[in-house]
Amino acid sequence: MQFNEALPVNKDQLRALKQLVSSGENLHLEFKRRASSPEQIVREMIAFANTSGGIVLVGVNDDGELSGVKYPEEESLVIRKALKKHCRPQLRVNETVIPLSGKKFVVQYEIPVSRQRPHVFMVSKKQSVTYIRIRDMSMKATREMSEIVRRGKSAKSVQFTYGDHESALMKHLDKKEHITLPEFQILTGLSYEAAAEKLITLVLANVLKITPTEKGDTYSRQ
Repeated sequence: MQFNEALPVNKDQLRALKQLVSSGENLHLEFKRRASSPEQIVREMIAFANTSGGIVLVGVNDDGELSGVKYPEEESLVIRKALKKHCRPQLRVNETVIPLSGKKFVVQYEIPVSRQRPHVFMVSKKQSVTYIRIRDMSMKATREMSEIVRRGKSAKSVQFTYGDHESALMKHLDKKEHITLPEFQILTGLSYEAAAEKLITLVLANVLKITPTEKGDTYSRQ
């Protein structure tokens, strides 16, 4: 079935789309003009599923212009093939085709936060990457961030021992706004694995917050 033969323009649906787009790209919204790079769209979907959910709109320019796509079924096909090929575990998304006119459409994908997170993008059979959403960008997650996403699914309270290392950390954060994992290692003399586990635990216990950046994660007080 050709979408342009079956879907009339719905004024309420179109109005809601324009209102959604008016907010611009953000933590929960991503624009794509076309599915010319379906793998990138899959990365965006994974990032939303791993973070707090979101919407991908295909047929919308970066500046929010509703340019539309002529053949939404073709856009949908390549996206779903890429999603099946590259995403593990498999991710379910809600797809809606929104007519702009008789010849132009926007394809909307709603991605809820996933109970199976973290989802990963399979680069190859042996290599995978986890993505998360930060502000209006999707970024590669560090090993520590991936572990926080995985363990953060549980609603169980996290118990930890407040010892010398934690005390040194809090004294450091009294003087400086944040700390990195390598800085925490130097501060405490802990191994990479031990230092990472302490920081992960403190984030899960809501003592610290983690902020991913292009240069690496930083940790600060909640």
